[in-house]
Amino acid sequence: MPLSGVVEFVGREEELQNLHQLLQDNEQVAIAAIAGMGGVGKTELALQYAIQHRETYNGGLCWLLVKTGDVGIQIVQFARTQLDLKPPEDFDILAQVQYCWRRWREGDVLLVLDDVSDYEGVKPYLQSLPSRFKVLMTTRQKLGRIAQLSLDVLQPEAALELLKSLLKETPGRIEKELALANQLCEWLGYLPLGVELVGRYLARKQDLSLAEMLRRLENKRLDERSLSKSKSEADMTAQRGVLAAFELSWQELKDDDKQLGCLLSLFAAAPIPWKLVEQSLPEEDAEDLEEIRDDTLLNLHLLQRKGEGVYQLHPLLREFFQYKLTDLEQAEELKRSLCRVMVAVAQDIPHSSTLEQITAFSPAIPHIAEVANHLIQYVSNDDLPWSFIGNARFYNGQGLYNQALPWYEQCLEITKKRLGEEHPDVAA
Repeated sequence: MPLSGVVEFVGREEELQNLHQLLQDNEQVAIAAIAGMGGVGKTELALQYAIQHRETYNGGLCWLLVKTGDVGIQIVQFARTQLDLKPPEDFDILAQVQYCWRRWREGDVLLVLDDVSDYEGVKPYLQSLPSRFKVLMTTRQKLGRIAQLSLDVLQPEAALELLKSLLKETPGRIEKELALANQLCEWLGYLPLGVELVGRYLARKQDLSLAEMLRRLENKRLDERSLSKSKSEADMTAQRGVLAAFELSWQELKDDDKQLGCLLSLFAAAPIPWKLVEQSLPEEDAEDLEEIRDDTLLNLHLLQRKGEGVYQLHPLLREFFQYKLTDLEQAEELKRSLCRVMVAVAQDIPHSSTLEQITAFSPAIPHIAEVANHLIQYVSNDDLPWSFIGNARFYNGQGLYNQALPWYEQCLEITKKRLGEEHPDVAA
């Protein structure tokens, strides 16, 4: 079992209670899974559950890290070394495991399978378990019909509390820069792994201000060293830094999955209407895209469903996919394609909008703004003004002139710069 590196376990009390309920089926073997994206704290939650309920499981706790080898072999090794059992060596591995289950120490047992990526490989060993065993798995996938606790990121208050708990040696440091501490947690998308790594980094660097920490993150993004796991952090439950944790999921993706993930990262850090995604990949079959979305990205917790036909990437996963985009062969074409789609939407925004039109165009506005602010070099000369004009019309049509004006000013500046003072678009 790993050691808990959390200074103070915050924001997960309800999840611990729900987890205990999932494992309380007394009629048959109760199997439950903690599922969520990399870095969300699945292993830590399982660990805290084991610590809090150690007296409930008087038959003991067996903790196995599934990634390190065959589960059957690990179970037999555990039984030999911890319980002094001697399964016959002429039995096959499944029969040896069944032998161990039958002769396990009396009482309720908690079996934790940490980081399950292939449930079918684990399933045969669980089918002959006595009902006094409770099985708890952690996974980045959805495992069919198994009772599941989906773990999300922390609430903003809990993320701030975690950051404070990591900086107890320098009291008042968070209170002195409270607004910046909240900005830090927000930039990290309230991901427990991100908050813990940055908190520990700040604890080691007592002269580093929160303002400078935020500046470094904004400049270096996922390459910022505070998001990597330091050798001095051996007491952390998490085994990897943020980039390495996400890399595990990336390795499970096929080329088409990777392309879709990278395209999604080009949209703004806001909910994305799925129809805009389909329009940005006109050569792809809509059903194929739907399958990648549902069976891969959602299944691996790399994408979140925000409502009917609306999806969003976690901020750090968006950073990760943008990081991977630089090596993608189709990167330039994906950027141009997205720009064409957003320009077409911008062109449809009327000078004065009805309430119905405002509601219809609202979800696209952050993504039109993203094109104007970060992808404008991929917009053709003919379409250059439209992402600015579209946003300006959206606000102008509602009488929000102060919000419309900067878009017109930015439009003039960019068109002058690219097309020159004499161009008709500049005059317009």
